[in-house]
Amino acid sequence: MELFRPHGEAQDFLFIATERYKFCVLQWDYESSELITRAMGDVSDRIGRPTDNGQIGIIDPDCRVIGLHLYDGLFKVIPFDNKGQLNEAFNIRLEELQVLDIKFLYGCVKPTIAVLYQDNKDARHLKTYEISLKDKEFVEGPWSQNNLDNGADLLIPVPSPLCGVLIIGEETIVYCSANAFKAIPIRPSITKAYGRVDLDGSRYLLGDHAGLIHLLVITHEKEKVTGLKIELLGETSIASSISYLDNAVVFVGSSYGDSQLIKLNMQPDAKGSYVEILEKYVNLGPIVDFCVVDLERQGQGQVVTCSGAYKDGSLRIVRNGIGINEQASVELQGIKGMWSLKSSIDEAFDTFLVVSFISETRILAMNIEDELEETEIEGFSSQVQTLFCHDAVYNQLVQVTSNSVRLVSSTTRELRNKWDAPAGFAVNVATANASQVLLATGGGHLVYLEIGDGTLTEVKHVLLEYEVSCLDINPIGDNPNHSQLAAVGMWTDISVRIFVLPDLTLVTKEQLGGEIIPRSVLLCSFEGISYLLCALGDGHLLSFQLDTSSGKLRDRKKVSLGTQPITLRTFSSKSATHVFAASDRPAVIYSNNKKLLYSNVNLKEVSHMCPFNSAAFPDSLAIAREGELTIGTIDAIQKLHIRTIPIGEHARRICHQEQTRTFAICCLRNQPSAEESEMHFGRILVFIVEEGRLQLITEKETKGAVYSLNAFNGKLLAAINQKIQLYKWMLRDDGTRELQSECGHHGHILALYVQTRGDFIVVGDLMKSISLLIYKHEEGAIEERARDYNANWMSAVEILDDDIYLGADNCFNLFTVKKNNEGATDEERARMEVVGEYHIGEFVNRFRHGSLVMRLPDSEIGQIQTVIFGTVSGMIGVLASLPQEQYAFLEKLQTSLRKVIKGVGGLSHEQWRSFNNEKRTAEAKSYLDGDLIESFLDLSRGKMEEVSKGMDVQVEELCKRVEELTRLH
Repeated sequence: MELFRPHGEAQDFLFIATERYKFCVLQWDYESSELITRAMGDVSDRIGRPTDNGQIGIIDPDCRVIGLHLYDGLFKVIPFDNKGQLNEAFNIRLEELQVLDIKFLYGCVKPTIAVLYQDNKDARHLKTYEISLKDKEFVEGPWSQNNLDNGADLLIPVPSPLCGVLIIGEETIVYCSANAFKAIPIRPSITKAYGRVDLDGSRYLLGDHAGLIHLLVITHEKEKVTGLKIELLGETSIASSISYLDNAVVFVGSSYGDSQLIKLNMQPDAKGSYVEILEKYVNLGPIVDFCVVDLERQGQGQVVTCSGAYKDGSLRIVRNGIGINEQASVELQGIKGMWSLKSSIDEAFDTFLVVSFISETRILAMNIEDELEETEIEGFSSQVQTLFCHDAVYNQLVQVTSNSVRLVSSTTRELRNKWDAPAGFAVNVATANASQVLLATGGGHLVYLEIGDGTLTEVKHVLLEYEVSCLDINPIGDNPNHSQLAAVGMWTDISVRIFVLPDLTLVTKEQLGGEIIPRSVLLCSFEGISYLLCALGDGHLLSFQLDTSSGKLRDRKKVSLGTQPITLRTFSSKSATHVFAASDRPAVIYSNNKKLLYSNVNLKEVSHMCPFNSAAFPDSLAIAREGELTIGTIDAIQKLHIRTIPIGEHARRICHQEQTRTFAICCLRNQPSAEESEMHFGRILVFIVEEGRLQLITEKETKGAVYSLNAFNGKLLAAINQKIQLYKWMLRDDGTRELQSECGHHGHILALYVQTRGDFIVVGDLMKSISLLIYKHEEGAIEERARDYNANWMSAVEILDDDIYLGADNCFNLFTVKKNNEGATDEERARMEVVGEYHIGEFVNRFRHGSLVMRLPDSEIGQIQTVIFGTVSGMIGVLASLPQEQYAFLEKLQTSLRKVIKGVGGLSHEQWRSFNNEKRTAEAKSYLDGDLIESFLDLSRGKMEEVSKGMDVQVEELCKRVEELTRLH
């Protein structure tokens, strides 16, 4: 990706080159804040050998041409005018075959490139060429430089007025131009990234393979370069890109660790570093291996990855959902409700925690030792169950019980006023805010009260035809203490109703359908949009968008959060409002990009929750669970949470032993000096874990490298070079054990990846795709049953079921093959059938069965099997095996979405997802793009209706089906 600004105009263009030689030019439109496609095309050639050192795309600093080095011996030129319009591309023959780097030079009359290359004697040189657009050929450039540092592999063009180029080597840095040559020695290092500090190019930041960042200074007198200076600033993540922003703040982008925002200080710290890390941005890549574990044993997987490389190597624990970090807890049985109260309406922190039980109410408060202890609010009734509590205006507190509403001073704690339920009637449900109380008594009576300074006034009383099941008057308008609307859930007709206050005028009645009553309703606002949430007794949640002026409900959606009744409560986190849904599977409801999202909370059953923002425990929640009250802080409200365990080494393999709850990790240690050579041992080591220690109990020499180890029928299956070898565990006469070879199978190029199921063995080969082997107990032999005869260079394999196997190749494709059980001949049965192909655009390193989300066993989605995969770029993906009916429906939806959603730069989604390797290209089959399908939920209503029309399915039904799909991850 390159940013350019043609001929100094204030117009930003982006040049993007993608896989398969596609490119596009985009322009940023400042008025609409959108990227507009200006040009696109295909720069592939029918002849030509792709470059070994990677593709290079560069733009002339005067914005006259784009240069591409894609094939050995060819340099493609795309001229463009000062409006960013591209002209026809052409190729120029490039004599240098082993190109290491190419850059355009500054201050040249004609577009001029500098080429760093290696000759056939491994010596490195630099040449310059002018591009003649008229003759469409190279003209010998103004200067050249021979016999450079043997490690030179990076060019940095220096802008005007100095011009010239910096050649970065492993032991020297050279400045070269038509009339100057300056060199300085450096400590041996491999520079991975650079960033220009000054517009005139007199200072550069260099990041090396060890994560050290240096400042390179070109000393000069006016336009004459006099020398080079380099200074070590400190350590960062291993940089892949460095962008100097401003005011000594730098962004360090890293492919090997977390990206960082750093500040360069004028004075060093105690460790001599000038680098201060301001912020980190999580990067999981490269994920070399991972395992899926259920650490909390709640039926929800977490992914533990081997991430990063070299010194930035780490383990990352990735989990879906929100965690509660426990601060304090107390044993309390039978909690029926909880509310936090302040000692004054203007107080920043909560003082009291009111806990209600079936026949009493207890008040807890923080003491000077920051412990919860019992206290009293004299004006409260403590010998009955509290139905609702709230802070009230004029430094008051309101308590609603089954027989009264009590108004109490929050400073003196004395009773100021009281409203009693009529004789023969009891209050069943109640709600309140700072100035209003709404309650319902038996017989369908709905009573509205207003709170004044020491006064409780009954303003309105209406009789409804059915009993009330739940109420809410949470303010969502401009006044945080007063609501103009009331939401009421009803028994019998299973409805939710909206009333206007103070007259209790009914404006909306929404039938919920079914036989399950609403148990909790909540008026709330997310990102400026008002909603009504309605939770049912079976764990379902209905959401509606609410028109606050008319009280009308629209955009009805229904999701399943659990199986038990839900209680809804708002709370704040980082100044944003969220909703906690307490049930057997608690969840947090929040909004992102004006879309409601649901993230499960990593706790078992929660019966009640309330915010408790005390001085000792700021921004905390009080959570009632079976027999326990917990005070805790909540994680950041986001879908995935990632915990990092730095190990400072390159973790290559990980496995988990559930019985001992331990992990085993294989690491590659960074060599302290470049002189140390690598050592290799082809052998298998067997350890036992005792008291947290590894003890070697046997080792087995192997004739080659061991690529994979699998437990297999109580034996050990190893992939050793081109052979699959089975070992059995034998007891010697002296009581020691050894691995003894039982049988094996030859016939692979390199057997890299092995998965097993029962007696079947699936092998992913270096280049011979997937083979299926079977272990025959009676004969003690392993035989080939079938294989895929396509030439796929494998990067991962997995078994989906008895007959279908999944593979990933090094051309960033996924494919599935099927065992041909119905074949008429032995030859047909020995040939696997390719049943699915798809281009994912990512290098997959590992597949594992499992899920990151809690599965509801009674839901349709809960029955769908999923496989998680990890990639070099740090992506974690999910593959779900869908039933045929659901697949057909979603495939039709995907086709409709392709017509409505256009890809960035106008690139075709269909082409991008088509299977592609060096030999052939084929349309994707049996795979769907879940990201594209889920983007339906982000469309405007108009676009949704366009898709709906094409599908001939209602928008609501499409939303429901797609939202179900989102619950898979």
